[in-house]
Amino acid sequence: MLIFNNIDKTFQVKQRSVDALKNISLELNDGEFMVVNGPSGCGKTTLLLIAGSLLRPTSGEVSIDGQDPYKMSQTERNQLRSNAIGFVFQQFHLIPYLSVRENILSPALASVNHTGNDRTEQLAEHFGLTERLDHYPRQLSMGEKQRTALARALYNKPRVILADEPTGNLDDDNADIIFSYLKEYTRDGGSVLLVSHDRKAAQYGTRVLKMKKGELVNN
Repeated sequence: MLIFNNIDKTFQVKQRSVDALKNISLELNDGEFMVVNGPSGCGKTTLLLIAGSLLRPTSGEVSIDGQDPYKMSQTERNQLRSNAIGFVFQQFHLIPYLSVRENILSPALASVNHTGNDRTEQLAEHFGLTERLDHYPRQLSMGEKQRTALARALYNKPRVILADEPTGNLDDDNADIIFSYLKEYTRDGGSVLLVSHDRKAAQYGTRVLKMKKGELVNN
């Protein structure tokens, strides 16, 4: 589903080069829950942004479902991202002036394949949000916000979920709920690439990699 082949990423910071990623190669297969553990600043988020076709690597090749997003036009890349990838972040990134219903439905705006309001209702029921559909993010608990974000990520039935510290703002019970939902998604054939400094995430992964200073130290 996702292939990194010798990926490097270098940033220019105050007239000096900073190597965020160094020679990263990995493969994420259908139905796999890959966890990348590592301390803050080790390159995990950079890895995820490149995987999500949001940040062009300095060198190397990326393949998403057999296609290199960085050889596409911006429009084609946006369409691939919309249809194939779901994103879940630590800060939720819900739209504050939209209801839960509207937040879940929002990916439909970027897709020609959306399935209408029925899909929203199904996801709300699955994630225990039916009674919250007409509420706004400010009215939700942290756990409800992240479940809304996860429902939104799944709206277009993506092939892969990219998750950046998705439980960083949650207590242990709510973190377990989110990890369990992601695990369930892989049982249905989806793939998850989750980056986290939380070692607990490793309990749910089918494969666990460790990152240090921009490199995978076990692969």
